[in-house]
Amino acid sequence: TVPFFLFPGTDVGVTGESASKENTAAVTHVTAQSWLMTTLEPWNLLVTQTPAKEKAKEGETVVLNCHLNSPQRLSLTDLMVKWYKEDEKGQMDLLENNVTVLPNNSRLFISGDLSQGDVSLVILNVTTSDHGIYFCEVTLPDGKVVTGDGTKLRIRRALGLFGIEESIGTIIGVVAAGIGGIVVLIIVLTPKLRKCILCMRQESRQ
Repeated sequence: TVPFFLFPGTDVGVTGESASKENTAAVTHVTAQSWLMTTLEPWNLLVTQTPAKEKAKEGETVVLNCHLNSPQRLSLTDLMVKWYKEDEKGQMDLLENNVTVLPNNSRLFISGDLSQGDVSLVILNVTTSDHGIYFCEVTLPDGKVVTGDGTKLRIRRALGLFGIEESIGTIIGVVAAGIGGIVVLIIVLTPKLRKCILCMRQESRQ
């Protein structure tokens, strides 16, 4: 059998050496449009963020991992990478195209090698204002946007008392519990205090 090749927009006939004209093989017609539709697939990209939750102490350096993986061997250096944070104040853009968008802020930058799919975010000297959920977002050449599942960052800070370190939420909880305990004690002890005062008055009169 004679080997054959298909080219976009051409008709190709396949025949065997011993076949007659009447037994000619079926002709396959491939247009340029159908050829492109069958050979090109939609852009696919997997954005993986780890870990799902991260804790750090004030002043430490934090690395939020984000890795890109494409089955189509995309040219990763041409992708548009963005990092943003969500907290109680809303959404805040941090980096776009590997550039920090926050004014006068050099604490945040991408540390990984984009050509290897590593677009991890580094935050230097973290503060309590850095708490929130961080998202790694990538825009593909066809305009499709793919976003990771996010990493929740919690910041612990030192109280300066015996080196105790707690998260802000824990501190508030402890204070609230202490105040509640004091209120309960006052309510419970108030009747007894009244009785003691009355007893003291009666004894003093006698």
